[in-house]
Amino acid sequence: MGVSFYTLNGEIMKVKLFDCEDEGDLEEDVNGFLANQSLKIVDIKYQVSVGIFSEEQVFCFSAMVIYYDN
Repeated sequence: MGVSFYTLNGEIMKVKLFDCEDEGDLEEDVNGFLANQSLKIVDIKYQVSVGIFSEEQVFCFSAMVIYYDN
């Protein structure tokens, strides 16, 4: 069972994770999620990682949105 965190108003904090191979796709996904007007955003964390497989570079663009609903 997970642990819930609450704001001072009793709202439950939540996270939404995004993981894409292209920064444009990540931007589109995050902006689509943020279009929901009932969200109150606490923070957004962004990360890029790269791996090398043979002669190919593989990128991973990720974001975590910390929020709570109204």
